[in-house]
Amino acid sequence: MADKKQIRTIGKRLVVLAPAKINLSLLIARRRRDGYHNIETVMAKIAWFDKITIEPGKKNGIELICKGPQWAPTGEDNLVYRACQLLLKETGRQANLKITLWKNIPAGTGLGSASSDAAATLIGVKKLLGLRVKRGKLDKIAIKLGSDVPFFLNGSIAYCTGKGEKVKKIKKNFDFLALLVLPKVSISTKMVYDNYLQDEAFYRRFHGLIVRSLKNDRIDLIAGMCANMLQASCFQINTKLARLKDRLEALSAGKWCLTGSGSAIYRIFGSRQLQAAKKIRKQVEEMTGCGCIIVRNNKW
Repeated sequence: MADKKQIRTIGKRLVVLAPAKINLSLLIARRRRDGYHNIETVMAKIAWFDKITIEPGKKNGIELICKGPQWAPTGEDNLVYRACQLLLKETGRQANLKITLWKNIPAGTGLGSASSDAAATLIGVKKLLGLRVKRGKLDKIAIKLGSDVPFFLNGSIAYCTGKGEKVKKIKKNFDFLALLVLPKVSISTKMVYDNYLQDEAFYRRFHGLIVRSLKNDRIDLIAGMCANMLQASCFQINTKLARLKDRLEALSAGKWCLTGSGSAIYRIFGSRQLQAAKKIRKQVEEMTGCGCIIVRNNKW
């Protein structure tokens, strides 16, 4: 649940930070009868945030205002609005609320920002209104909003299965730096899954390795595998991303990984390798013209 670092109270307002995530691994076990896929993924929050301000509103119902350098939909098309609406409905409460979303993290990058925004909204509205919602019920509300939302209600790193909604916290700390490369491309998760073809050999190869690494608390080994079964589908849809990854790997030693269904690509560094990460960031920016940021793992 929320850490004290995630929430600040300013007068009658609450400010809640919504961290992005990266997938350190992403395997597809099989397609489900309901059309979704069973996945096995290790997700880690990173210290790059959207910001959500929640306060008593002067208008009836929910007023959502979107600001910041990145675009976000308004009204019921936004998970922030839907999260607030659903929480009020499930708890039988009525309230006039003004919610301001400051959007830093671009959509369609595989960084989970919309899901994180929804989770942060649940946390913030619950606290602001003093709602007595048990943890299990809040998780059930989160699942209705999206498969990744329950992860953002939990710890900093977790092993997620099912559609992604079954969350097992990883207690072992894994400190790292990540250099994120942010192409100006938005990738549709639905399109990537619709285009996906199961690769059983890939799954069998990495499933056992990842399970053993989890048992031995070797998250570093999992990160080093760079196993993402959605990568091939994403790169078929957008061949420029495939070429970008090839250029990145030709530029510097080390593996570059696609997060989620894309489009963001990252490279993991040790927590003390800031200068090395800065050097490669400069080279990547000059070579590709893509936006790049260096982030640390987020500890809550």
